Amino acid sequence: MKFFKEIIDASGTIAVDETILIKGVKTAAGSKILDGFASLFSAEAVEKLEKSGEKVKATTHTGEFGLDLLGEFSYYAEEADALSHAASESVKSGEVKAALCVDMNGTPRRGAHASDVCFLKPTYGTVSRYGVISCAASGEQIGVSAKDSKTVASIMTKIAGHDSKDGTSLKNDTYDYKLADVKGKKVAIIKNLVDLADEDVKARITSAKSALEKAGVEITEIECDLFEIANTAWQILMTAETCNNISRYDGVKFGHRAKEYKNIDELYVNSRTEGFNFLTKAVILYGSDVLSKNRYKDCYDKSLRVRRVVSDAMKEIFAQYDAVITPVSKHTSYKAYDIADAFGKVFEE
Repeated sequence: MKFFKEIIDASGTIAVDETILIKGVKTAAGSKILDGFASLFSAEAVEKLEKSGEKVKATTHTGEFGLDLLGEFSYYAEEADALSHAASESVKSGEVKAALCVDMNGTPRRGAHASDVCFLKPTYGTVSRYGVISCAASGEQIGVSAKDSKTVASIMTKIAGHDSKDGTSLKNDTYDYKLADVKGKKVAIIKNLVDLADEDVKARITSAKSALEKAGVEITEIECDLFEIANTAWQILMTAETCNNISRYDGVKFGHRAKEYKNIDELYVNSRTEGFNFLTKAVILYGSDVLSKNRYKDCYDKSLRVRRVVSDAMKEIFAQYDAVITPVSKHTSYKAYDIADAFGKVFEE
């Protein structure tokens, strides 16, 4: 139960991470800046789940706006171990059969990997983002974590489909996710990404490769040198979009408001200073920089162009292969990131 921020219905079997709105439930995306905020409506994905007969059991802890590695920077979790990949751990423990998670920066994927459960981040636009506390809108998508792919497919079928309230929603009214025979499929492994991984990750990739080959899958190792530049471009786009999206949190209409201020400028500054953690502040500052007049063309605009190049390259790969295998992360274990230690020396100097 330590993974849950708030119990909604003890008889429920689905967890929902704290960046997805549920009517009447306090939802703060792991941030003090939204402390006390309760939504007047539920996210479209939650409504679809409930209409299908599923019940939401609880909300799970998330890192502030999903910006961290594994959800470790939630303002609300009292125990350190409750911060780490809470949604996937709630699935692994059997507290729930599945969890809805917003994947914006890879946190749910890394969490599922660490907890040894499944997670699917579906194609952008297949699941409505209406009711998501948005951070970097062009990369975030609601996905499903479960112990097995059959359960993932079942929940995905219930929540996916067109939503007129979401301007990025694809046109299909429904989607039928089901397991298929993989025999005869062609799969590519991105070799240069595997080469960057540690030995444990490489061993897991090798194991997966062997299992697929035994199932009749044709495996080919290929090189693709776009991933490093793609990662840099995404970091720029993510910080820019985050800077824009969370600028709405100012201590005026809802959420945390500083107690001490003399004017509107101090209200904004003090509320945000107290309300955001250091990582979020760093993202805001970097996002402001890449959107500035002197940097916009060289950083933000160029990143948009890089994204198009990467998209076209992936289309070419998928024209030849049915699937692509890459590591979720370079590592199978993670060391807690100490912000104070990382940045404290800089300020001392």
